[in-house]
Amino acid sequence: MGLLRNTAVLVAVLLAMPAWAQNMGSVRQIVVQGNQRVEVETVKSYMAIAEGDPYSADRVDRSLKTLFNTGLFADVSIRQEGEALVVRVVENPIINRIAFEGNNRVKDEQLETETQLRPRVVYTRTKVQNDVKRILDLYRRNGRFAATVEPKLIQLEQNRVDLAYEISEGEPSYVKRINFVGNRFYRDSRLREVLSTKEERWYRFLSSDDTYDPDRLTYDRELLRRYYLKHGFADFRVVSGVAELTPDRGGFFLTFTVEEGERYKFGTATINANLRDLDGNELNPLLTSVPGEWYNADQVEDIVQNLTDALGSKGFAFVDVRPQVNRDRENKVINITYDVHEGPRVYVERIDITGNVRTLDKVIRREFRLVEGDAFNTAKVRRSRQRIKDLGFFDKAEVTNIPSDSAPDRTIIKVDVQEKSTGELSFGVGWSTVVGPLVEASIRERNLLGRGQDLKLSSSLGTRRTSAELSFTEPYFLDRKLSAGFDIFGLTRKMQRESSYDHNTMGAAVRSGYYIHDNLRQDVRYQVKRDQVENVDDDASIFVREQMGSSSTSSIQQTLTWDYRDSRMEPTEGYVFKINNELAGLGGSQKWMRNNLSAAQYFQLDEQVILGVSGTAGVISGFGDEKVRITERYYLGGDSLRGFANSGVSPRDKSSGDALGGLWQATGSVQVKFPLGLPEELGFAGQAFTDFGSVGSTEDYANSATINQASSLRASVGVGVTWKSPMGPVALDLAVPVMKESFDEDEFFHFNFGTRF
Repeated sequence: MGLLRNTAVLVAVLLAMPAWAQNMGSVRQIVVQGNQRVEVETVKSYMAIAEGDPYSADRVDRSLKTLFNTGLFADVSIRQEGEALVVRVVENPIINRIAFEGNNRVKDEQLETETQLRPRVVYTRTKVQNDVKRILDLYRRNGRFAATVEPKLIQLEQNRVDLAYEISEGEPSYVKRINFVGNRFYRDSRLREVLSTKEERWYRFLSSDDTYDPDRLTYDRELLRRYYLKHGFADFRVVSGVAELTPDRGGFFLTFTVEEGERYKFGTATINANLRDLDGNELNPLLTSVPGEWYNADQVEDIVQNLTDALGSKGFAFVDVRPQVNRDRENKVINITYDVHEGPRVYVERIDITGNVRTLDKVIRREFRLVEGDAFNTAKVRRSRQRIKDLGFFDKAEVTNIPSDSAPDRTIIKVDVQEKSTGELSFGVGWSTVVGPLVEASIRERNLLGRGQDLKLSSSLGTRRTSAELSFTEPYFLDRKLSAGFDIFGLTRKMQRESSYDHNTMGAAVRSGYYIHDNLRQDVRYQVKRDQVENVDDDASIFVREQMGSSSTSSIQQTLTWDYRDSRMEPTEGYVFKINNELAGLGGSQKWMRNNLSAAQYFQLDEQVILGVSGTAGVISGFGDEKVRITERYYLGGDSLRGFANSGVSPRDKSSGDALGGLWQATGSVQVKFPLGLPEELGFAGQAFTDFGSVGSTEDYANSATINQASSLRASVGVGVTWKSPMGPVALDLAVPVMKESFDEDEFFHFNFGTRF
């Protein structure tokens, strides 16, 4: 037993001796082999062991891992030779060039933006694998899940390589079908229109909406939620949204499982104000929800914002408005109490802006309703975000706030933008029943030199109308909330068909404008121009022939605009009201006063049915014995009164039939816009309308027996189709006059077409 015990001890000592002996030695020298570009001292600097240190297996292991993690080496080995430590490295090559092969659907520029590796950067397998994953993700966002990427290396001299990504794009992964489970109130077809993802159809060849995108699927869930909450379904939720590959792996089936819940109506709305010196009854007019109407979460959010803004204007900078929703499930009514409390006192420490390469910081900063030192206001931040987006300079504009490290009552507002192209070069052809065929071209920069300035040069050439214009706008003149700009223009109109003459005008204008508040704007414009009536037909009216020659006009005008529409391009609700006054006579040969009014109101009758009611009125009168030129008078027809030809409603010479124009006009229109049952993305919409209006007498010819004129009401009814085509807007109207005079000129078919490419 003693012999066995002694033998075991001896074996243990012998096994332990190499490590013990090694730890007792010192590293006298570190020898680096295999390096070409990397200096020896650089290699040694990464190591955890240095010359003169005791040898340690742990330090050698850490040195090995550190050298690998630098990304400079494809292989590293460390061995001990006597008192020397030999480090053998194989350097990663340097990338000479990166190429993409086989990519047709995605441009090289997009791939270069997505990948991280660049020429003159060290090649590593890990980085290449990460870039392959990024390229595949990019193709999947474009609906191509069958895409494959194979990186290839071409060895060059001096340890350099060319890197080529061989891409097989595969077929796009279309959405074959979209299904809904659990929906009772809305049909599948209606919910499909809500989603941004669409089912595969032949007419979607210009869109990628019918390709599968997992990020878009997440967005669609939110769109469904917003849609139901807007229409009274306060308990709605999306249980799941699942994408499944088709059996042939050529597309996807999307299935949304929803729980609609009960549909609620608005009940009572009250304000519980817990602020000193505030009477909650003063805010009651802001409670726009109507008991008995369907609950609308968007409207509740608007009320919260309006309350916050109103309290801010009353001096309550720190408020917290929270709607407390009380569901009456038995009567299916939602009663809401808006609790108004004093919020935390937080101030804006600074505003940080990132992502803007070309656009100057001040262009973004001046759109903020807050500045450093102001009381933090969530409503003003939301409005600032919308104003930045409305500039049209950015693809993305995110505004967030984070607590400051300097003080608990300070916050930092962060703005992250992604710029987009703001230059426009366009060419176009078109035709309309008013101006005939035309060709146009324009060049525009909406963010000149990153300063937010707008510069535009445009021209058009047509058989009946030719024009050229140069305009410039500075939205913040002298860094004030005051826009300023100028226009230089020239216009030729061939009025032979209407009044037997041609009209040339050239001029220039300077203008300025400012917002009195968010929905009220005033603009002022000074204009000088020279008009010439020429090429008067021999058989023209005597009243036209006496207008031959040139005249000059120096005028100043102001415009007040109240705009409460939800959209300026395609309004569905709200109203707009405009007053325009123009005075000529500050020099020049023309002396007159013109006053115009216009108004429009929009009502949403149904989800896609919009009622629009609009009207205009105008009057012009000369000073003293001065007569108003024929080019300044009012004419109706064409776009202003459908069913009648251009200048078809006007005082008219009995013998020649020439339109002479009137000194006042009034028009009105009632129009209903509705869907045609076609897919919404095709851009087709129908409309039914009635237009009506009248034009007054013409200057001192009121009692002339040679002129047909009547201030009676004219009216027409009609239907039309509009199409937002990929090549430009198209409008076709068919209208029939139901009230007219015998000397009026009507027009059954009215068509406009324009395209840009």
